[in-house]
Amino acid sequence: MAYASGRTYHDADSHIMELPDFLRDHADPAFRDRMPRLGISAIGEAAGTTTDWQAKTCPLHNDPAYRDDETQLLLRKNYYAVGSFERAHRPQALDQLGFASQLVFNTWSSAPLVAAEHGGDVAFAYAMADAHNRGMVEFCSVDPRLLPVGYVALMDFEQAAAQTSRAIEMGCKALMIASACPAEHSPSHVALDRVWAQAAEARIPVVMHVGGTGQLLSPKYFENGLPPVLDFHGGAENFRSIDYMAIPVQPAQTLATLILDGVLDRFPELRIGIVELGASWVPGWMRYLDSAYGSFLRNEERLQKLSMKPSDYVRRQVRVTPYPGEDSGWIIRQSDPRICMFSSDYPHVEGGRNPLKRFAATTEDCTEEELDHFYELNMADLMGPHLPTAVPAAA
Repeated sequence: MAYASGRTYHDADSHIMELPDFLRDHADPAFRDRMPRLGISAIGEAAGTTTDWQAKTCPLHNDPAYRDDETQLLLRKNYYAVGSFERAHRPQALDQLGFASQLVFNTWSSAPLVAAEHGGDVAFAYAMADAHNRGMVEFCSVDPRLLPVGYVALMDFEQAAAQTSRAIEMGCKALMIASACPAEHSPSHVALDRVWAQAAEARIPVVMHVGGTGQLLSPKYFENGLPPVLDFHGGAENFRSIDYMAIPVQPAQTLATLILDGVLDRFPELRIGIVELGASWVPGWMRYLDSAYGSFLRNEERLQKLSMKPSDYVRRQVRVTPYPGEDSGWIIRQSDPRICMFSSDYPHVEGGRNPLKRFAATTEDCTEEELDHFYELNMADLMGPHLPTAVPAAA
């Protein structure tokens, strides 16, 4: 029996675990040797070192008994999870999970993508993003339930528009942008309207995801005279409580800028996904947006041009994934039932061993209508016509 049953579940956040040469394998030949190898730090191996971990994990995945053991489905994480890097096995994992679709993000590629976008080599940055997008589409091509998330760099107006077109044409079902502000202009610059127009016309959502900020916060916050604090993975390179508090800062600012500068007003069909960035901040941020609007309306022509309050654009066009450790029921009640989406974070450690149980614990007072929106309808609104129309039967 599948892990999730009894209703339709759309998973707004899942991942592939890229192999070290993921970007190189999908790059244009002229840029291939310049593409970075990707790190395997979550299982103790740094970028560019040997691949002993493959010798350990590949035989496991090639054993049908290993893949068929559903009792371990959510206990195995990262490269040990079924379908984490072997695309042929991901449909089996999806059958076992019981989800009708998964939005599929990268794991390791975001950091080099953001770094390249904020570097000085425009051609290299767009070549890296194209390589990433080819790899994501290839991985997800084995099953229509898998929805690949591409990347669009906003550093150059002409190239951003051209890359959006390429990403949509090759089959990306969502377009990720960095939540960090581009180096030379606002993400709301009118010259980027060609990006939003193409996404809106194709009904492809634009998404932000954790890891899209570059440096999350100053490392000096950790120079506290105390012993280092380990993260989920047993290292100190990912998220701990101090990092956690900084996660929504840049996404909140970038999204507010897009709203206040009228991007969502000009493109009412554009949908924005805020994924694996938490959601407890959303209700207060919506009120803060409206406070900014009311306080500056008299003096700012851009605000006078808006057709409704900023928080109304959030309700109409923005969809957000809470973490399983947050009080999702409270967030739904304090924001709007149309905003929050379910996500599993499969196969990452942060998703936990039983995300459905954790979400259920905080949504037990929600109505059936609110739960339908959380598990199904809000993801359907985000993705528009790009959700699969037929779900393959379990093997």
